[in-house]
Amino acid sequence: MTHPWFEGVGKPRVLAHRGLVVPDAARGGIVENSFAAVAAAHSAGAHYVESDCHVTADGVAVLFHDHDLSRVTGDPRRVADVSARELETLMNGRGGLITLAQALEAFPTLRFNLDVKAKDAAPAVGAAVAPHADRVLVTSFSDDRRRAALTAVADEGRGIRPATSGGRGTIGRVMTAVSARSDRLVARALAGVDALQVPERQGRLRIVTPRLIAAAHRHGVEVHVWTVNEPAEMIRLVEMGADGIVTDRADIALDTLS
Repeated sequence: MTHPWFEGVGKPRVLAHRGLVVPDAARGGIVENSFAAVAAAHSAGAHYVESDCHVTADGVAVLFHDHDLSRVTGDPRRVADVSARELETLMNGRGGLITLAQALEAFPTLRFNLDVKAKDAAPAVGAAVAPHADRVLVTSFSDDRRRAALTAVADEGRGIRPATSGGRGTIGRVMTAVSARSDRLVARALAGVDALQVPERQGRLRIVTPRLIAAAHRHGVEVHVWTVNEPAEMIRLVEMGADGIVTDRADIALDTLS
């Protein structure tokens, strides 16, 4: 059965990577994963926002990519060492802090693709996501973190799980199975997974190939490629069979792929 996250939106899917920050907004101090960035993606017509989840010292799940605040705010502390109120102050003038609960409630038509960046974030992510699981996909580089977040959603007892994309371990097993031309092993690796979200290459290793895409599609699993900002590359990957593009420029992608 297709998860609601995938329904009612045509392919190729455009996933706004950490929201949308166009150059003029960046020059004005707006940063990724801010309230303004999510609002800009929504205003541009994006149906999907790809973001990241950490948890603050007082247990609030927030949209933030890095483990520490230095790159985005200039503060050297970790997200886990500041309160949500402190982080809100630091994000003033940078587009505004957006908690996961705020994102889901303020943008009820958006669908979120959430990368759980820290193990300790899983319970807070689960609590925030549970009422909105029909429009959330949960992922993580770590399959353990991904599963912990899914378990945390299930523990809330709302009756529907989020969609999910495999972590590094899952992707490695799928690639091995594809290389071995074993559809049985592909099926086993993809069990319980709705999507593979991958870079086209990792160093010299090509990950996204027609064979991998075809293998995923045989088992009802989509392939989304990150992070793709050039229109020609978007078109090439979609023509190869990719179901979605994760991009910093959702505005350009929507124009290019519409």
